[in-house]
Amino acid sequence: MSNIVIIKYNAGNIRSVLFALERIGVQAVVTDDHELIRKADKVIFPGVGEASTAMQYLKERGLDETIKSLKQPVLGICLGMQLMCAFSEENKTECLGIFKQHVLKFPELEGFKVPQIGWNNITQLKSPLFEGVSEDAYVYFVHSYYVENCTDAIAVTDYTRLYSAAIQKDNFYAVQFHPEKSGDAGQRILENFIKL
Repeated sequence: MSNIVIIKYNAGNIRSVLFALERIGVQAVVTDDHELIRKADKVIFPGVGEASTAMQYLKERGLDETIKSLKQPVLGICLGMQLMCAFSEENKTECLGIFKQHVLKFPELEGFKVPQIGWNNITQLKSPLFEGVSEDAYVYFVHSYYVENCTDAIAVTDYTRLYSAAIQKDNFYAVQFHPEKSGDAGQRILENFIKL
């Protein structure tokens, strides 16, 4: 049985991730203990909230360095994905720098609400993370900031522009949407991550 850890920091939505894992028969430990995080088979770095306070919390506890040093598969979700990037326009925040991309705020455009809230399809899927997930699958998003389309993108979506719905570099995977709230497609993505 895989040893799964969810990183505990002051950014919500951990409970919904726990429940989603339970639905697929996986138990996870929520912790900010560096040793437990390093020893885990898989690490999930979820989050909703604001970038600068989240980064401050991670830095104060040395979790920023621990996350960057991980060698096992790591999955960032929503704010977790944004914090893995180099910089966020949200309160001009220096982030973890695992990915070189910058996180940008959606422009105010007529006909588009910010934050983007709701279901949107993902395309150009390329990663074992999306095995068995249909091209054009619908997943659930809630966010005001996005990562530009880039060479690390393993899925894209379109809202005011084409942007990265998921990115990957080495053992680090990250998704902007919430797999734990994305029905069958999201469940399959979590199952695939656990199997990596």
